[in-house]
Amino acid sequence: MSGTKADLKKQVEQLAEEAFHRKLISGYGDGEDIDEYQIVFQGKPRHLPLDRAYRFLTALLNPNSMI
Repeated sequence: MSGTKADLKKQVEQLAEEAFHRKLISGYGDGEDIDEYQIVFQGKPRHLPLDRAYRFLTALLNPNSMI
């Protein structure tokens, strides 16, 4: 995994941890593919590419901001 992807994955993990502790999601972790991240939202696991996972979590944590 390149440095940029590794950095993005670390950011996604931090956002997911914050969303989990704020009870906005019920689970998170690595996806089946190296470039995916799994987020359990409203009881359903979602496998998202890292960039989409980042945008999803950012919007979830900051609902009033525009991405």
